Amino acid sequence: MKYLITLLLIVFSSYAWSQDFLTTEQLDRRSAKLYEQAYNHVKVQQWSKAITCLDQLLERRPNAIDALLFRAGINHDKGNLAAAERDFESALLLSSDYEPLSVYQLAITEYKQEKYTEAVDHFEAYLKSNPDQKRKKRAENYLSKAKTGAQLKANPVPFEPQSLGENINTKGKEYLPSFTADGQLLVYTVNYDGQEDFYFSIKDENDEWQKGRPFEEINTPANEGAQSISANGKTLVFTGCQRKDGLGSCDLYYTEYKNGKWTDTKHPEEPLNTRFWESQPSLSSNGRWLFFASDRPGGLGGNDIWASARQKNGSWGKPVNLGTPINTSGNEESPFIHPDGQTLYFMSDGHPGLGGYDLFLARFENGQYKTPQNLGYPINTAASEGALVVSFDGKTAYYTTNEKTIPGQKQNFDIYQFPLYPAAQPKPVTYVSGKIIDSETEKAIAHAFVRVKEEGGGQAPISIETDEYGYFMIVLPAGKNYQFRVDAENYLFFSERFELKDVNNFEEPFHLQISLQAVGSSSITGKEVILHNVLFESNSSELLETSAEELNRLVQLLEQNTDLHIRINGHTDNIGDENDNQILSENRAKAVTEFLIQAGIAKERLRSKGYGESQPITDNETEEGRAKNRRTSFEVVD
Repeated sequence: MKYLITLLLIVFSSYAWSQDFLTTEQLDRRSAKLYEQAYNHVKVQQWSKAITCLDQLLERRPNAIDALLFRAGINHDKGNLAAAERDFESALLLSSDYEPLSVYQLAITEYKQEKYTEAVDHFEAYLKSNPDQKRKKRAENYLSKAKTGAQLKANPVPFEPQSLGENINTKGKEYLPSFTADGQLLVYTVNYDGQEDFYFSIKDENDEWQKGRPFEEINTPANEGAQSISANGKTLVFTGCQRKDGLGSCDLYYTEYKNGKWTDTKHPEEPLNTRFWESQPSLSSNGRWLFFASDRPGGLGGNDIWASARQKNGSWGKPVNLGTPINTSGNEESPFIHPDGQTLYFMSDGHPGLGGYDLFLARFENGQYKTPQNLGYPINTAASEGALVVSFDGKTAYYTTNEKTIPGQKQNFDIYQFPLYPAAQPKPVTYVSGKIIDSETEKAIAHAFVRVKEEGGGQAPISIETDEYGYFMIVLPAGKNYQFRVDAENYLFFSERFELKDVNNFEEPFHLQISLQAVGSSSITGKEVILHNVLFESNSSELLETSAEELNRLVQLLEQNTDLHIRINGHTDNIGDENDNQILSENRAKAVTEFLIQAGIAKERLRSKGYGESQPITDNETEEGRAKNRRTSFEVVD
């Protein structure tokens, strides 16, 4: 009612004007009576009756300027913006300087209707009236947003939202979706009569979401909400408010899926949780970073976005404020870090935008975040837009809206999706998943270590353990080459290589079935183990520096198993002279053997042999096939 109250104050401070309009004091008795009745109806919030009285008054006296402003204020506060705009304009036509504040109120009304160009004109006109400092600052802020709005509206982005369907959306409130990397599991928050619980849905064979079901293993009589599920679906971080064990008004909690069930909820204490507000978590795809919103001290504004790194012992480290240019003197909330690890989506009322809160993205490049980008109109509007999450492939965005709420009924929040235009999409990303089994028994190997390392520096290596079913999954953003290795106690290791540096999109993720050979097995002799990450200079036997890590792992294997004797084998493709290829393969095998000897492995345990182009493992008709044939491997020998 702030505009209405302001207008009422205007009315009672009005005085007679010798112009073509009537003030309250100049009204005839019948009109004055209608004005008084309207005022009394407003005091008891009888809005319709107040409007009826003012309608009757203005039918009698169309130039009653105070009545026009009074009705404009009521219509504005009740959301009848078009009617409010008409009355403000009519009053200004009667007199442009009777009440300068009405110009500001007209600008606000236009702004809320997304009439940004008109709003710019009226905000500028109001600022010329020399308002007090408080209103001047507010008007300048709105003027900046209106100019941004005009520019964004003149360059709209594609936006075609669709409901997730009746299996997910109901008459209750559904919001804050989160997904696993494979896109097959959806976890979201449902609010029925004030009780917040988690629901989940799994896609069927037709790629449709099944009917949502309560997440009974995690739900409690308390409220659970604002969750983030990890890429592999094994960890769920969420917000709990007003709990007995809480340190602040809202804290962060998490649970993990182990041995076929979800563990008891864990409640991290300081430094992750404090006596302040912590909420809206987003877990990075590698599980290392937890982004969240908080009003704790040390920020730049009201609510800021923070990030905490997970420590080797599983605890969460001291959170770091993301600082500028992400956080502002305003509020930044609902962070979503995409699985690419570089694109952050969030909502803010501090960056230039259209409404109270707009949606933004910021990209992490060269060790810092770049200036946030407004997602554009009509994704953002004069209203406040809430949290946004983006699918693993970056092509679909999900958000919550109440636009289907029937007037006069309870708020009905639903989850919608829309195709995300290319400029707002994250970088391409894929994942490698698989199962580790014993090569002889074909039984799953639990607690095998899966390790991925970026070549050329970058982030520290990622190491995870397979679960009780031998399963693992690791996300791989494009733009890097990766060394991949699997280790398990008393087994020969397995290595692979993923060259994604120049990849711009992915059709399918990588699914591996990895059979490890037990060191003590009688069948181990003569089985080839390819060293995918042992690389050489082109047409040379000089080892590349990136080969050292894999070769050092081979050294470690030989040190742990002193009875092992191995032969290093060199292979080439069929390009070039056959004799030259033979010599090259021999020299490369010798180079690896020499590395092992220099590392302390007794030369009596080592042999080397070059096979040239004689033993391809696939055809040489394609570059991909030739690359597989150019390999270095080892095998256990008697």
